[in-house]
Amino acid sequence: MSEHPTRIVTAATIRTMSESAPRVQAMALLGDRIVATGPLAELRERFPQAEPVDYGPATVVPGFNDAHQHLIDLSATLDQLDAGEERFTDARALLDGLAERCADTPPGRWVRAYRYDDTRGGGPGITRADLDRVSTRHPILVTQVSDHWGVLNSPALHLAGHPAEGDGIVAELELFRLAWSDEPVVELPSTAERVRGVEVLSRKYHAAGITSIGDALVSPEQLGLYAQVRRQGRLSLRVTALIDATYTDGFLDNGIGTGFGDEWLRVGGFKAFVDGAVAGRGCLLEEPFEGTEDHGIQVTPPEELAALFARVHRAGSVLAVHANGDRAIRQLLDVIETNRDGAPGPAQPHRIEHCSVLTEQALERISRAGLAAVPFGCFVAAHGPKLLDWYGAERLQRMFAHRWLLDEGIPVGGASDYSVSPYEPLLALQSMVTRESADGTVLGPAQRISAAEALWVYTVGSAMVAGEQRYKGRLAPGYLADYVVLGADPLTADPRELSTIPVRHTVIGGETVWSAPHE
Repeated sequence: MSEHPTRIVTAATIRTMSESAPRVQAMALLGDRIVATGPLAELRERFPQAEPVDYGPATVVPGFNDAHQHLIDLSATLDQLDAGEERFTDARALLDGLAERCADTPPGRWVRAYRYDDTRGGGPGITRADLDRVSTRHPILVTQVSDHWGVLNSPALHLAGHPAEGDGIVAELELFRLAWSDEPVVELPSTAERVRGVEVLSRKYHAAGITSIGDALVSPEQLGLYAQVRRQGRLSLRVTALIDATYTDGFLDNGIGTGFGDEWLRVGGFKAFVDGAVAGRGCLLEEPFEGTEDHGIQVTPPEELAALFARVHRAGSVLAVHANGDRAIRQLLDVIETNRDGAPGPAQPHRIEHCSVLTEQALERISRAGLAAVPFGCFVAAHGPKLLDWYGAERLQRMFAHRWLLDEGIPVGGASDYSVSPYEPLLALQSMVTRESADGTVLGPAQRISAAEALWVYTVGSAMVAGEQRYKGRLAPGYLADYVVLGADPLTADPRELSTIPVRHTVIGGETVWSAPHE
């Protein structure tokens, strides 16, 4: 008996995302690869000893690929309070939850919460004074849903080297230093607990049909943690890591850049920032936020970004730059256009992460520069009408601009930025197709795309922006046998019900990593 028997997979519908054969009756697998697709009778004749795998009245599509999220950071949150839970309806409820957690935590130990939405409940946001009333015997950090700012109580501020006064808010690079650097101020769970966190979260992602992710800010220590999970045979998800640009010189000096690794764990490039976050109201805008004089936050000066880009580009690696606002995108394009120095650069495109507030002029420049874009997939569904309050109707017509980007022929990947917005790709497909929030508000309908295009973004597009399009994103000969079995066809389903399509099975490398109960 062969260790890797050939199998023939059939289902009512198999969507391959391949231009030459977009829909097939069957596909043949050998080991972790697809070796043939086509009519069932033809494959049976070619592979007479193949084992049949029939999914019946289901739809098979390529595995979903979330090109930008933060699994390794989230692996440390299993013991944290999830402020996004429904029970935390407002700041008061969250403060009560933190008080309960403090009562169960030894004095001096950190108490943390994440996914805090300061707009929830309509009341005032949490301050240092509020957290001090909860406890001054524990350092407390509450991270806002954007992951770009947070609130600390007085003991936490003392440990961080800040005066214990003011509102206790820390933002951007200072928050990253405190919580996510290789030498964080906050207390991290043990390595074993973080490995378990990777496994727990991976299983949640598999239940949503995710087979690959891009982890969009990885330190050397965190890359080592991924490698440890891989060595232990516990990595069930394909990971493309974007290395924190702080560590660029050390990696490049040792010959480690884009493409280092394999199909399970691979370096995709280096990650830098221009500005703040959409949900954190910190993106850098040409016109201020609605009703204010605030243009957002500049995280990295252009001259510093220019030196970084030139270094990475000359080394043949990819620079993936967080640029949300239209002013941030303009600054990034200026840097790229003037610092290529005739060097050939990487074989795959540099990336604009989020690329949230576009202009038509910037769109043309992105196309000319041969860049890829990785906009949010489900921000409209997740954040809803508050976006209208912050950015206004006109700007929303050019935010998360999937329509414009696809029409321009720019590679576009799907991204949740989880935990900034939900990780479920089917919700993202619904958001991109309908542009409707949870309460039915339509935001920026000019950027609607079709269900087929949305599926392309979360499969082929995500593979393209990572330079993995030769073996990921399609169900075709030579490609990885990574696929999802769905209870309905997303291309024919009601667009408003895409998020409710059941995920029946998730398969990676020909092996089932998740099945719905009773399947």
